[in-house]
Amino acid sequence: MSYQVLARKYRPQKFSEVIGQDHVTRTLKNALDQGRIAHGYIFSGHRGIGKTTIARILAMALNCQSQDHPIPEPCGVCDSCREIRAGNSVDVIEIDAATNRGIDEIRELRDAARYRPARDRYKIWILDEAHQITDAAFNALLKTLEEPPGHVVFMMATTQPEDIPQTIRSRCQHFSFHAVRFDEIVQQLRDIAKQEGITADDNALSMLAEVGDGSMRDALSIMDQAIACCGTTLSAETVRGLVGNVSSEALADVMRAVAANSSQDVLRIVDRILVEGQSAQHFARQMVRFLRNLLVAKVAGSDSPVLQISVDERTRVSRVAEMFSEEDLARFLQIMLRTHNDLSYKQEQRFHLELGLLKLVHAQRLLPLEELLSGEALKPVAGSGKRTTPATGAPSRATSAPPRSAASASEAVAASRSTASSPVAKPSPFEADRSRKSEAKAESAPEGHAGSTVTATAVAVEADSPVQAATEITPDAVREAVLAALENSGQQMLAHNLEQGEWMVRGMDVLVKVAMSQALIDLALGEAPKRLIHSALLEATGKPLRFKLESGGAQVKPAQSAARTGNGSGNGASARSRALADPVVKRMQETFGAEIRTIIDLKERS
Repeated sequence: MSYQVLARKYRPQKFSEVIGQDHVTRTLKNALDQGRIAHGYIFSGHRGIGKTTIARILAMALNCQSQDHPIPEPCGVCDSCREIRAGNSVDVIEIDAATNRGIDEIRELRDAARYRPARDRYKIWILDEAHQITDAAFNALLKTLEEPPGHVVFMMATTQPEDIPQTIRSRCQHFSFHAVRFDEIVQQLRDIAKQEGITADDNALSMLAEVGDGSMRDALSIMDQAIACCGTTLSAETVRGLVGNVSSEALADVMRAVAANSSQDVLRIVDRILVEGQSAQHFARQMVRFLRNLLVAKVAGSDSPVLQISVDERTRVSRVAEMFSEEDLARFLQIMLRTHNDLSYKQEQRFHLELGLLKLVHAQRLLPLEELLSGEALKPVAGSGKRTTPATGAPSRATSAPPRSAASASEAVAASRSTASSPVAKPSPFEADRSRKSEAKAESAPEGHAGSTVTATAVAVEADSPVQAATEITPDAVREAVLAALENSGQQMLAHNLEQGEWMVRGMDVLVKVAMSQALIDLALGEAPKRLIHSALLEATGKPLRFKLESGGAQVKPAQSAARTGNGSGNGASARSRALADPVVKRMQETFGAEIRTIIDLKERS
């Protein structure tokens, strides 16, 4: 007798032997027990999960001769059961719909359905890959499927149920099969290995189940191949070499290099893997799966049942996941998914793979837009005077030391400009203004004054410091920052009154005199506006300035207010000037080159 592969040798012959499809087997067994037998069934789902197997078991249960009626579990020993299992039953016809997909074949089927079965109770057609049948053939089958003779049952198995016309699906009972769970595949492989006398460790079985990807048949086929290659002893390394997978340790090395911001190490590891003969697309797919496991371990823990890997792999994945935040891992997974998709149709796959992995290294240096605009990147590290990026804690490149030599003014100014334009830490409006003034002085300095050039350039480079920038605070600057904060928070009336006041800066105090009585001042300036004003002053200047509001000031006319802002006259010009002076707007302009299109003055609407 010729050899029979494991997938056929251990094919389930009863509903109780089917794994991973309890919702289907339970429903069918109850229907058989109650005599509620439909005339049409559709079994859909992933490949190799038991669609055709359950169709055969259902056919055996309907035609089993052990009793005079259908039974929930076929006996498996009667003539009908044995013929159906062998595929030579006269009354159970299996049709490959991918080959017999035309209208002529369906017409023959329809004509044959009118005749009663030769021996059994039911005449059963099992149509495999039913989605391959043409629309015209489905239309020819439509009437027979809707009102078939009482002795006819149709069973259609398909991996693409959406391709079957809705008119057909509405006339059948549709069972959607699930992918077999990882631990169920491992257990089934362990039982089969024991019956076959095969010694296989848990890591090898887990790898077979992982490669099977939810398909019991695929896992058994790979196991059959591994036994043919390695004999009666299966190890993880042997199986990995057989299926062409990259070791998880190599994938972990890639992520450690990413955590260390080492582009060189990433390229070196990828080069070693590709030189060994691995496919770039297959490696990218494994990176996607590895990053998915890292993200699951980070979110749900290494003991989560969602993490379908072996115990050793769980430990490794948990250690690597601790190096990154959840946001980093989500960003990495998105990058690798896009890279894997690109490799399917791009030329020079190696270059695209290397580019995608280098993006993982660079992604750690990026900051969220909210932090970039709110000035979080400007926060110094305690005791060091250096700013850090929140993602890695590494010193920002924006804090490079000032030039030590002054060979030329242009080189020093270029260095200061490079520092000021860092995407990690943009200067505040006061810092930018001071930096521009320092650069102008450096560029306009005469050639014989190298010392003055060095001093001016050093100030420009270190102008990012909030302490130094605070010395340049002007009444107009703090006025615009406070008014913008009040208007953005809906305090238009208070902003209108403060706009017409007299603003002064005295040391650490910001004093505003308004033409209001002290009682009105106490009523208008509550705790919430005070906190908002102090927050705006701290964000704009970098110093905890005190804000004082006093009565007795002379009311400033709107024309004077507009003139002081430096942009025309009237409320429209004042609103534009306030928008241009807003720190967030300035940061958007400096970072993204944004421009102001429309100004809406909320005071005019209120």
